[in-house]
Amino acid sequence: MNFDFSEEQIMLRETVRSFVDKEIIPFIGEWDSKGIFEPSIMKRLAELGLMGVCIPEAYGGSGMDYNALAIVCEELERGDTAYRTAVSVHTGLNSLTLLQWGTEEQKQKYLTPQAKGIKVGAFGLTEPGAGSDVAALNTTAIKDGDDYILNGQKTWISLCDVADHFLVFAYTDKSKKHHGISAFIVERTMPGFSSKAIKNKHGIRAGNTGEIFFDQVRVPKENLLGQEGEGFKIAMSALDNGRFTVAAGACGLIMASLEESVKYCHERKTFGKEIGRHQLVQQMIAKMEAGLQMSRLLVYRVGELKNKGVRNTRETSLAKWQACDFANKAADDAVQIHGAYGYSDEYPVARFLRNSKAPVIYEGTREIHTIMQAEYVLGYRQDKPLSKMLPSWPFAVDNNLVEK
Repeated sequence: MNFDFSEEQIMLRETVRSFVDKEIIPFIGEWDSKGIFEPSIMKRLAELGLMGVCIPEAYGGSGMDYNALAIVCEELERGDTAYRTAVSVHTGLNSLTLLQWGTEEQKQKYLTPQAKGIKVGAFGLTEPGAGSDVAALNTTAIKDGDDYILNGQKTWISLCDVADHFLVFAYTDKSKKHHGISAFIVERTMPGFSSKAIKNKHGIRAGNTGEIFFDQVRVPKENLLGQEGEGFKIAMSALDNGRFTVAAGACGLIMASLEESVKYCHERKTFGKEIGRHQLVQQMIAKMEAGLQMSRLLVYRVGELKNKGVRNTRETSLAKWQACDFANKAADDAVQIHGAYGYSDEYPVARFLRNSKAPVIYEGTREIHTIMQAEYVLGYRQDKPLSKMLPSWPFAVDNNLVEK
């Protein structure tokens, strides 16, 4: 085991941290209060090579390892959950799924511009009546000649008004339940596609989240991802990647809660001494530190499994569950440490607490992950081999694909 970061990873963390300190933290309070998603941040991330940080160079990415993506997400969420979410969806849920399941033509057409940040990708699985119960989705894709006709809607879709490409899951044969779900690459410009943002969310207010609609959207058969009926497997493998980034982001939120709390502990005095001298405050600080260190170990372990090309559904579930719970508790304790000030927007910890709740719910609720972990231990759940896996790292170089 090697717990050291490489020089490249250390430089990456410094780059993202500097970016967050200069271009997100000074403005995020206003963006959050006004519900503004600032698109220029995505452009700057692309310029830094962070929109495809772990995508092979052959497809326009930076070619770094999967833990590089964790570092990016951790540091971005230290600034705000909204921009970590953007990278989670674009890279984790969409681009890595294209890398894993896409044809060469699909990778060239969609993955390459996404890795460069020229185009933005999103993910459409959740519906008004289908969250944890994926088989309850109602969106359909009916074969019509060389096309599929999509009808339905998705909700709680991050980057709904921003993304150019969407991975959408729909029934091609509802009689087969899970085995009748298929995955499609849908472009915003396809006739019949529309989107609508959800306003006044409890948290992640600076993020663009909403609904997308399909009204007789004609999708060419070339945009079918994988085979008909493989959609459920593709969605679950995509969630492995998404949950990895969510767990990494949770580490960033714990880190932000800890940094702000430590600073306040030295500034604020009660009963003639810094509040950091009070043992019950120290207890909350200690729990934040423990949560951060344990979460990081779980997250970077998953990244190493990805680097080796090993399936990691079980380990990713555990990391996502625990890191998000630790983050929620850390944010809650940060508010408590700040007292009445923590309940106002004068300090950022109130935003941390609001933002920390959503990751406990999305990409598998804590209850779903609790059941999953118990079933693994009891022997009721076993992960079957997938027909396609993410490429191991270092990525093999294909000189036929490297762009001139």
